[in-house]
Amino acid sequence: MGFSMAQNLLHSGVEVSVFSRTREKAIPLLNQGATWKENPAELIQGVDFLFSMVGYPQDVEAIYFQKNGIFEGIKKDTVIIDMTTSSPELAENIASRASNFGAHSLDAPVSGGDIGARNGSLAIMCGGDEKAYDQTLGLFKIMGENINYFGRAGAGQRVKMSNQILIASTMIGTVESLLYAEKANLDMGKVIQLIGQGAAGCWSLNQLGPRMINEDWEPGFYVKHFMKDIKIALDDAEKMGLKLKGLELAKYFYSEVVNAGFPEKGTQVLLKVLKSLNKRSP
Repeated sequence: MGFSMAQNLLHSGVEVSVFSRTREKAIPLLNQGATWKENPAELIQGVDFLFSMVGYPQDVEAIYFQKNGIFEGIKKDTVIIDMTTSSPELAENIASRASNFGAHSLDAPVSGGDIGARNGSLAIMCGGDEKAYDQTLGLFKIMGENINYFGRAGAGQRVKMSNQILIASTMIGTVESLLYAEKANLDMGKVIQLIGQGAAGCWSLNQLGPRMINEDWEPGFYVKHFMKDIKIALDDAEKMGLKLKGLELAKYFYSEVVNAGFPEKGTQVLLKVLKSLNKRSP
């Protein structure tokens, strides 16, 4: 997703410098005019706005706080925007450290998957410094369409957790619906076309349903990253004194997906695994 977002910025005429832990992944961007930097500390020295998107909270910590990290090179008034889906607590820590340097921080996770990243139609949910949000909005509009500011640091991450909690249960309903339709020997494509336009219609059904029918399990969004998000949401909910039983059930199902050997497939592979679980049932 980060590749497509950076590419959209380039195509809009924005001057872009990049760093990736795997340089080969950045080569197409370099061929399109991006400038390579050797590490996050070097990268931030030459930019006014820095966007980061990595895999896990520990990766965010590494690029911000460790040797040659962002906070080794940050300067006053720089705006740093972490678009990784990460923990609200970490977003708060980044904001606190940024303020020590006179810099500004936003946590701005996204929703919309690989398709939304390519099309520049992502939903972007923001927390942190409101003035920094206003300054960054023009760049956000190149990457997304539904963009909102929700308040203090960590708020963007908590909106994303609300999003993931809903998707987790919706995906279970989606795959069970299609599993039932297949068992009933119905035309699954027609089922999706019809119910996808009614009260049961949702992004998971309409976008991922066709992939499931075609047994296309390749990732738009990795199972391993979805499991990470579920854990973050459950941990943060526990701090609030909440018990999210539906999310706990989703975690169980996706744990089965990981145990079946599919952590690097798309979340739609849940259908394949539920089929297997049904075959094992008495």
